[in-house]
Amino acid sequence: MSIASVGQAAWVVGVVGWYIIRYPFERRAKRVRVVSDRRSRTDAVGLASALFGLAIFPAFYIATGIPRAADYPASAWAVAVGIVLYAAALWVFHRSHKELGRNWSITLEIRQQHELVSGGPYAFIRHPMYTSFLLMGLGQAFLLSNWLVGLVGLAGFAALFFLRVDKEERMMEEIFGPQYRAYMERTKRIIPYLY
Repeated sequence: MSIASVGQAAWVVGVVGWYIIRYPFERRAKRVRVVSDRRSRTDAVGLASALFGLAIFPAFYIATGIPRAADYPASAWAVAVGIVLYAAALWVFHRSHKELGRNWSITLEIRQQHELVSGGPYAFIRHPMYTSFLLMGLGQAFLLSNWLVGLVGLAGFAALFFLRVDKEERMMEEIFGPQYRAYMERTKRIIPYLY
């Protein structure tokens, strides 16, 4: 098995792991009533961009090898870094879901008896789910030896993040008021101690 194939196999395992983590939380969330729905067209564009960049386009590349023109030689160190990044992404993704519990939603929604979560990764960053997507995008760039596939994954993350994070924070501030503002003062957005 070539190094490039190991990177591709690791990416596939990572995506399957992502789905296995997400599925039970998605099922549980459907049973909790939504009291405020802030979905918008830009929200849908962000989600679609992330899905395309972090799942559809790389899966197409793995299945077809297209676009070959952007390939570069795979290296064992890059695949190893990619595996570590993707594993970290899945850990943060799982911890985020676990801490949110019934408060989790794929879109901008407030659920019945919504609580402000500030434990686990939320003690350091306000949006660890976005952190996990950033780590997935970086992991993808190292695992799949193709410049375009790596950049599309990071662009998909960026579109989701920049189209949603401000709206999400405004929504939380409306719901939780001073409690959320105090939380914002003691945490960073997606990178502990930095941003």
